[in-house]
Amino acid sequence: MSEPIRNKKADFPVAPTPQNTPANNAPISSHAQQPGVASITEAASLFAKNPALISMIQGRLGSLVGRSSGYIESLPLPVRRRVAGLKGIQKDHAKLEAEFQEEVLQLEKKYLQKFTPLYQRRSEIVNGVAEPTETEVEAGEVEVEENTEETEKEAEEKPEAPSEETNVAGIPEFWLSAMKNQISLAEMITERDEEALKHLIDIRMEYLDRPGFRLIFEFSENEFFTNKTISKSYFYQEESGYGGDFIYDHAEGEKIDWKADKNLTLRVESKKQRNKSTKQTRVVKVTVPTESFFNFFVPPKPPTDEDDDAATDIEERLELDYQLGENIKEKLIPRAIDWFTGEALQFEEFGEDVEEDDEFDFDDEDDDEDDDEDRRSDNGDEESDEDDDGTSKPKKEAAECKTS
Repeated sequence: MSEPIRNKKADFPVAPTPQNTPANNAPISSHAQQPGVASITEAASLFAKNPALISMIQGRLGSLVGRSSGYIESLPLPVRRRVAGLKGIQKDHAKLEAEFQEEVLQLEKKYLQKFTPLYQRRSEIVNGVAEPTETEVEAGEVEVEENTEETEKEAEEKPEAPSEETNVAGIPEFWLSAMKNQISLAEMITERDEEALKHLIDIRMEYLDRPGFRLIFEFSENEFFTNKTISKSYFYQEESGYGGDFIYDHAEGEKIDWKADKNLTLRVESKKQRNKSTKQTRVVKVTVPTESFFNFFVPPKPPTDEDDDAATDIEERLELDYQLGENIKEKLIPRAIDWFTGEALQFEEFGEDVEEDDEFDFDDEDDDEDDDEDRRSDNGDEESDEDDDGTSKPKKEAAECKTS
């Protein structure tokens, strides 16, 4: 009979509690050895060769979430009663949080009704239905520094040339320009999309009967689709979250009725096909999905039990899709004129990358590169990475206002 295994560890790790956590850290003289680069590389190689092992470990870890370590159950009965009482108080707090969020939603609906006449007035001016009043113009004028005398003289001396600009109605491409200045939206808009988005005459939103909201994109008649409006609805779950807030559930987009050969979410590719019998080849054209802003109206679907492997990717796409809808609802629609002019960009947070880059002195690096180029030119042993016309790849520019 084999000897019993001594000091056998628990099959599952438990949450740290006063019952299983040592009062002091392990002494420095402990013989425990930290993993080295070789052992980490070996472990990584093992996981790479065994995807089933990774899946099993993830499943085991997932089953541990929320499991009790046994600490609460080990407390004396009077203490456990007090813990239960605190949990009861917390439930009352959660109810008040849910009421708070519901009242916030009702307040948002109330003020949307007040905002709507302003949005309608904005739409009239943008689309040339009406002109702004003198009062509106004066209220919107921005204080600027006085022009220099030279600038004023140039303006006076410059002859007035006849122009068709006086016949322009409204503000052309207002919403397209505003969207191109909204960073998250600009990344989705392709050159092909712009031709269709030039016909975008309004973006508005409305709240649903159930928790959620709908974004409505209104278009003038165009060569791409027959829809007068294209909408997308965002739905929340019926139950509130831990803090009483609404939890995003899913989105539904309206079907776009594309005109023949005008679907911007598809592109045509030419591919060669070989006949197995005759070995002859022919070129066939196939349609494949492509990047387009209008994919926004085909939102990702929540993962199912069968999509365990792709669940993480789908969850990320759902989060990005929801954030995009929130940006349109909370930023673009209320302050469309600031996005059109680009003024809203100064209130956006672009991260700390720029600040971190400022800490480095690139001049020295450029000097080193110049020295290297000189040495290459003298020796003739290495070729330059520049293009034939002598221009190098453009450097990354800072965010700027994008207006059409």
